[in-house]
Amino acid sequence: MDISTVIDPKIIKTNMEAASKEEALQQLSQLLYTNEYLTDQAAFLKDVYEREAVGQTGIGNYIAIPHGKSAHVKEIGVAIGVLKQEIPWETLDGKGVKGIILFAVGDDTEGAQKHLKLLSLFARKLGNDEVTAALLKAKEPQQVIEAFQG
Repeated sequence: MDISTVIDPKIIKTNMEAASKEEALQQLSQLLYTNEYLTDQAAFLKDVYEREAVGQTGIGNYIAIPHGKSAHVKEIGVAIGVLKQEIPWETLDGKGVKGIILFAVGDDTEGAQKHLKLLSLFARKLGNDEVTAALLKAKEPQQVIEAFQG
């Protein structure tokens, strides 16, 4: 699985304005729904919040990777948001979040396998400080894609 085949510029939002985790997740899930990755936005968000209750998805370095397997995912997708300002989020390093990668995967066996592959793929990229810095500076969807390809 190549990262460039997973990232869809239609579900990337740069210069994003949100004051909270809830606002940010609402906006990103709306992008997924509008672009037909989800069958039910509210039910998908409920699944994401159930996963959020299990443990932190803020991985540090101003990045969060919220996710949840959901029966309401029609097509696997990764919505990416780059915020104008840091928002509060439960993170490993105690800082807030400026970059959000929201994974939408089905709750079947195939979805579970792809979920692990996606998390691994993005975690490797996000472990690189240069990739993270480029992502957080991105002003256009194409710059987000380039950050992950770098």
